[in-house]
Amino acid sequence: MSAQLKIDFWKGEQYWIGKLVDHPEILSQGESLEELEENLRSAYREMLLDDVAEEFEVKYIAL
Repeated sequence: MSAQLKIDFWKGEQYWIGKLVDHPEILSQGESLEELEENLRSAYREMLLDDVAEEFEVKYIAL
């Protein structure tokens, strides 16, 4: 079974930029719309499907 991922996307000055509607914290870019889609799939897998270690550290960074 495959999941359906709804994305919001737009063309920036150089790249296609997009985010997952159900997980707006997952944002990516690509030189083509196809590359953007693959980058979002990969980011989704990394963020939601990979196991998180039982022990981890938290750090705040300035923007």
